[in-house]
Amino acid sequence: MIKVVRGNPTPEELAAALAVVRARAAAAAAGAAGPAPRPADAWSAPARIARSLPPSPGPRSWTRSYWPA
Repeated sequence: MIKVVRGNPTPEELAAALAVVRARAAAAAAGAAGPAPRPADAWSAPARIARSLPPSPGPRSWTRSYWPA
């Protein structure tokens, strides 16, 4: 139920406001029943980029600190 608290809307203004409310409710109901979101593709997984463990600290660890091509 919609109640006008202030002002005196014309029937056309009230009908327009009601149309907007009903359209948004219908869109929300249709969106909730839509298909489930797809899982992320494997190509975007961070594990694909860094295939090995990060370099461990040591005297020559700086030589392993770059991203291999």
